[in-house]
Amino acid sequence: MTKSEELFERAVKRIPGGVNSPVRAYGAIGEAPRFIKRADGCYIYDVDGKRYIDYIDSWGPMILGHNFPAIRESVLKASENGLSFGCATEIEVEMAEFICEHIPHVEMIRMVNSGTEAVMSAVRAARGFTGKSKIIKFAGCYHGHSDAMLVSAGSGVMTSGVPDSAGVPKGCTKDTMTAVYNNLESVAALMEQAKGEVAAVIVEPVGANMGVVPPGEGFLEGLRELCDKHGALLIFDEVITGFRLAFGGAAEYFGICPDMVTYGKIIGAGMPVGAYGGRREIMEMVSPVGAVYQAGTLSGNPIAMAAGLTQLQYLYQHPEIYKGLSEKGEKLYGGMRKILKEKGVPYKIHSVSSLGCMFFTKEAVSNYSSAKTADTEAFAQYFKKMLSKGIHLAPSQFEAMFLSAAHTDEVIGETLDAIRQCI
Repeated sequence: MTKSEELFERAVKRIPGGVNSPVRAYGAIGEAPRFIKRADGCYIYDVDGKRYIDYIDSWGPMILGHNFPAIRESVLKASENGLSFGCATEIEVEMAEFICEHIPHVEMIRMVNSGTEAVMSAVRAARGFTGKSKIIKFAGCYHGHSDAMLVSAGSGVMTSGVPDSAGVPKGCTKDTMTAVYNNLESVAALMEQAKGEVAAVIVEPVGANMGVVPPGEGFLEGLRELCDKHGALLIFDEVITGFRLAFGGAAEYFGICPDMVTYGKIIGAGMPVGAYGGRREIMEMVSPVGAVYQAGTLSGNPIAMAAGLTQLQYLYQHPEIYKGLSEKGEKLYGGMRKILKEKGVPYKIHSVSSLGCMFFTKEAVSNYSSAKTADTEAFAQYFKKMLSKGIHLAPSQFEAMFLSAAHTDEVIGETLDAIRQCI
């Protein structure tokens, strides 16, 4: 028995399912999860000493690679002054100034502790600002585990086969309306049905919790137009795409200006943090200035701010990183497409810059329903084979692969060789 298996046996006795987040579970794969001891660059190392090429990147924020020296040093230096104060600090002001000065659609921002909290707070602020109650989201898009958002959610919820969640009262979701991703007609119909009561449309600009599903031509532009027409706010959930597709996130990448945006762990370089921001008039609805209450003892934690600000400043000072990530994405995902074509396999490869996914289906994938046609048993076999060759993927068909600046051409080539053998 490996040490990971031993730890899992202990974990299931005290932790639901043996993991502290469902996306870490290997239940769909039929194995014990690997317990990780350390990480460096594009590699992670489990407690049994095995090295893996990592394509999870802590679910996205390790865009510079694991254990990046400048970030590590900033955390150690900040820790010398203490870990948490529950009071205002200079570095949270510096973080807010830096983001607002460099992201045109963010005039004010509030730090929180996770992407879930960021979305929950942004939705509340949108309702407070508009005076309306209904929210439109998209089937398969995941916006955290707050009650109102667990309607046709994606990611770990899709993997377990449960489209909603037990424990969520019907009253919490009665004002959440679900549209079809990449289908503007479904959004327009809900807008008409709601009769002027839609406070906001929230969307993952790239659907990255049902695999990777890019927005179709005109989809994001159409959402902007529909929101303007009906007096609703457009919220981009950039927990995955923010500061990854471009420094300005998907908003910059696709050239669409949302009213509000939510960020997650990438602004903490992987530490537990989130944020929501947008136009000044909206954000001034938030307490203590306005009537929308939201608070958090650990919000703007100085250690997380030190790590995150170091990463964001580095990304801003080195814009060539984004060009490099796009080129790496073309090498990896383009190489995967070539392998599938060579082998005559009808699976689909979707990618947007450094994000990618192989769908184990012959169907075209453009939304939640088509994503669900994927053969999860085939994925499980592929995952296990890749893991045996030292390639660490998310243990779910419905998650993205993440490239980092630390993934070299040599590493990508090694990965493609493994795929060629495993597919």
